Amino acid sequence: MSATLTALRGPARVVVRQHRWTLRVAGGLAVLAAFAMIAVALRSSHVVEVFEATGCSPDGGTGRACDQTARNYWDSVSRYDWFLGNFASALRFLPVLFGAFVAGPLIARELESGTFRTAWTQSVSPARWLAAKLAVPTVLVLAGSTALAAVLHWARNHSGTPRSPEWYSADAFATTGTVPAAQLLFGLGVGVLTGLLARRALLALAFSGFATGAVVTVFTYGRGLLWPRNTLTGRTLNVRENIWWVETGHLTSGGARLPDDVCAGSTSATGYNRCLADHDITGSYVDYHPQSHFWPLQLVETGILLALAALALALAFRVLRRLHG
Repeated sequence: MSATLTALRGPARVVVRQHRWTLRVAGGLAVLAAFAMIAVALRSSHVVEVFEATGCSPDGGTGRACDQTARNYWDSVSRYDWFLGNFASALRFLPVLFGAFVAGPLIARELESGTFRTAWTQSVSPARWLAAKLAVPTVLVLAGSTALAAVLHWARNHSGTPRSPEWYSADAFATTGTVPAAQLLFGLGVGVLTGLLARRALLALAFSGFATGAVVTVFTYGRGLLWPRNTLTGRTLNVRENIWWVETGHLTSGGARLPDDVCAGSTSATGYNRCLADHDITGSYVDYHPQSHFWPLQLVETGILLALAALALALAFRVLRRLHG
């Protein structure tokens, strides 16, 4: 931190000095998390190697001793997967925390206390003041989150467990590719705008966290609509592995789509077949994304988030000019 302070000049150096303890704590937690993930991955890989050396099947069923060994193996694997899954969930929550930090302690508290006027009277323009406020934490958070996402990806690939999350799962999709950085920049834009509008630290913090979390949640549940889906139809669907099932259901002879549970109330095979005939159902369909859609989905979501972030920042600078005027 001292080296950083020496290299920085002007408002950026002031920002680091004001929030040096927050930056130190955040940096320390990031380093601990990285070492913890590496340790978990190495330990998990060792457990898998030891289990494979026993000659037992993961499903057990080859004797009482192997049944117990398999249960112990799955208990250990579940614990390690639980840790990596929870860390991925925490990493997904980082844009919300970052937006709240920018909105509250970084921007709104300065306006609430009036300390921003001191900087503006020392030949520092409002635009430069805001840019300096944002530059240092943004660069550090982007670099730290990218490093943690890389460590998480390495840990999952080297843990040796057979339960790696699918590419389309919320934890995997939102912690790889370009989406994590886009979400952080969106949180930045929302945080700046709400901080300048609210001018009250707690109010800005709460509203920024809510707005960022709401948008991230919308994308989590709606990203399947961001790119045209492939469709498979027929009486029996030869569904390939590692695809993202977006929607499935029944087809009538005329091509109309019916919900998958339209005959769910039937209690017997005869009743189920009669229900299919009554609804003129001749086949089924599934809309899906293959793994080749990973990057199109990533880039479309990234583009939308960056556009929203740019709009929020443009509005924030307009509000700042009015505040200065």
